[in-house]
Amino acid sequence: MAVVGRPNVGKSTLVNALVNRKVAIVSTRPQTTRRGIRGILTTDEYQLVFTDTPGFHKPRTLLGRRLNQVVSDSVQGVDVLVQVVDAAAGVGRGDDYVYRAQVSAVSVPKLCAVNKVDLVRHHDVVPQLAAAGSLGDFDEIVPVSAATGRGTDELRDLIVANVPEGPPLYPADQVTDQTVEEQIAEIIREKALAVTREEVPHSIAVEVEEMEREGDLTRTDAVILVERDSQKGIVIGRGGAMLKAIGTRARKDIEPLVGTRVYLSLRVKVLKDWQRDPRALDRLGL
Repeated sequence: MAVVGRPNVGKSTLVNALVNRKVAIVSTRPQTTRRGIRGILTTDEYQLVFTDTPGFHKPRTLLGRRLNQVVSDSVQGVDVLVQVVDAAAGVGRGDDYVYRAQVSAVSVPKLCAVNKVDLVRHHDVVPQLAAAGSLGDFDEIVPVSAATGRGTDELRDLIVANVPEGPPLYPADQVTDQTVEEQIAEIIREKALAVTREEVPHSIAVEVEEMEREGDLTRTDAVILVERDSQKGIVIGRGGAMLKAIGTRARKDIEPLVGTRVYLSLRVKVLKDWQRDPRALDRLGL
């Protein structure tokens, strides 16, 4: 099952709520999600596999074009498609663009999750539901708040009702298809997004170069990539304060993931204009 929508409508937060675990990083920055990330929910009755996708948009870089292709690839062969729209920002042309480009031609049950209803006054919700309905031919339109959990049980039940029976695709204890190194890189990037500003977040990528466990300590070396020297200075901060804050925040999330104490070594490197460089994008798996 694929979850699609324009940037910043809350797709990752919704996938985390549906899986009941944090499997995708979240940020207020557009284009936080850069891969198709699978979240897996297994119960005694069923297994659901949710694919969180990048925000579909009109791209300005090679990275943007590749992210859109991730969305196009993710909607192929799914059993259910969920388009997420933002009730607080208002349903509009960007949502129509997503529907026409990615949703309309897919011949599977289509659900629309009208997200962030907790941020909208009660009498303003109905017009947003109507606007979502005008986008196209959805089987169901569901008001939800991924942040508070409102409506997510109902949405999950509708997904279950529309998914055909079949064998489980993943072990019962697996909650994501990401490797540990990929999850660590994403955690570091999430923390970097939270503390940087302006154009810097879009220019940040993270690579885990080495990870080694020694008893109850996991040593991890990672590099934060930026596109310009000025951005490198911002990420490091005065006296290294910004980089230290990123590392401190990241380590708190990495330790429960790996089950040990973590020694995290971070450095910042300039990879000039990597968003437009096909070789750099290939190296980063983007």
